[in-house]
Amino acid sequence: VQLQASGGGLVQAGGSLRLSCAASGRTFSMYATGWFRQAPRKEREFVAAISWSGGSTYYADSVKGRFTISRDNAKNTVYLQMNSLKPEDTAVYYCAVSALGPRAVQHEYDAWGQGTQVTVSS
Repeated sequence: VQLQASGGGLVQAGGSLRLSCAASGRTFSMYATGWFRQAPRKEREFVAAISWSGGSTYYADSVKGRFTISRDNAKNTVYLQMNSLKPEDTAVYYCAVSALGPRAVQHEYDAWGQGTQVTVSS
């Protein structure tokens, strides 16, 4: 599976962005998908994950209630809707897939996209 993340940009605090993770390969719908982010001078951290069916979702406490992960397997795409953005959400956002199911552990993901920059100004 090859992944392409897009949708990042510059937005003011309180604004919204929707990230997309487009996948190639017919087996995409068999994988759980996660979003991670890495801010400058910080380690990459878990943001959200979704099961292959879309029936289960998980969020980091820092984004719960503001971000929503969803997927459209017919389009081989996973989305991350980000609302009420804060300056501390500024980071490069990565999507990844896991055959083990939705999880927050990075090394249990099998393939990663290249990342998309999100910048939230105060």
